[in-house]
Amino acid sequence: MEYRNLGRTGLKVPELCLGTMQFGWSVSEADSVEVLSAAFEAGINFIDTADMYSRWVDGNPGGVAETIIGKWIKQRGIPRTELVIATKVRGRMGAGPNDEGLSRKHIFDSVEGSLQRLQIETIDLYQTHWPDEETPVDETLRALDDLVRQGKVRYIGCSNYPAWRLMQALWSSDRLDLARFDSLQPHYSLVHRAEYECELPAVCRRYGLGVIPYSPLAGGFLTGKYRKDKPLPESVRADSAQKHMTAENWAVLGKLESLAKARGKSISQMALGWLLSRPEITAPIIGPRTITQLNDNLGAAGLRLKTAEMEVLDKVRQ
Repeated sequence: MEYRNLGRTGLKVPELCLGTMQFGWSVSEADSVEVLSAAFEAGINFIDTADMYSRWVDGNPGGVAETIIGKWIKQRGIPRTELVIATKVRGRMGAGPNDEGLSRKHIFDSVEGSLQRLQIETIDLYQTHWPDEETPVDETLRALDDLVRQGKVRYIGCSNYPAWRLMQALWSSDRLDLARFDSLQPHYSLVHRAEYECELPAVCRRYGLGVIPYSPLAGGFLTGKYRKDKPLPESVRADSAQKHMTAENWAVLGKLESLAKARGKSISQMALGWLLSRPEITAPIIGPRTITQLNDNLGAAGLRLKTAEMEVLDKVRQ
């Protein structure tokens, strides 16, 4: 497992990050613990979660994934210094008017809840889950800066920010001498490119942000489990994968599969390798539901596509 700096910072993280949105949703607590342990033993000590996971499930109050991670850390006796824990704030966590957003109040309330559920004293990377149009960016950044100064947060990052909002935040941090975003978590994969590629790579390179893309396998579409001429299998993620089922993306999948066979790799490993071959990408966020899926994802560690392979995949979309 290769480790690299998270953007301009001195924080070293593995080239694959373990995502946990599935914990307590499509994966039981027992199976989640197995995945956590196996990933850690394989060298993945970078774990990404969010306070609102999995609040969208009936009867789920949110905070479930954080709770599972916290239990795992304590029960397995994992040294805190050996983990890089990332979580997020923004989503609704209650019925009150201040139970969502990026206001100073919600951030201060939310960080305490995350720390308690994770059973840790400091969050390594605290991320704004998506922008809040109703809160001034200066207010959000001042609150996050205070958390850094208090020692409750080490680094801050953002997720789902367009380039102009990211630049607004970076300028505000510079102008007010506040902690600044050192990472971006975009929705990015071989079949979901425009949202990130339009303007964000140049910003991240220029200002030294680490990039940790989520949904790198496009909800399972880039694993090869879905086929153009076959009905969708029963899966909680089938709906999210279905939006990628266009003629262009089927062509991309076919080309990816042929390249994978030539390399002796799986389709999903090549899709992760495509991301790892892009210079500004720090660590794709994988979301395995089983040990088998985790082991397949681990096969992408160290994989870099050749220039010719990158060009072939780009040409399919032209």
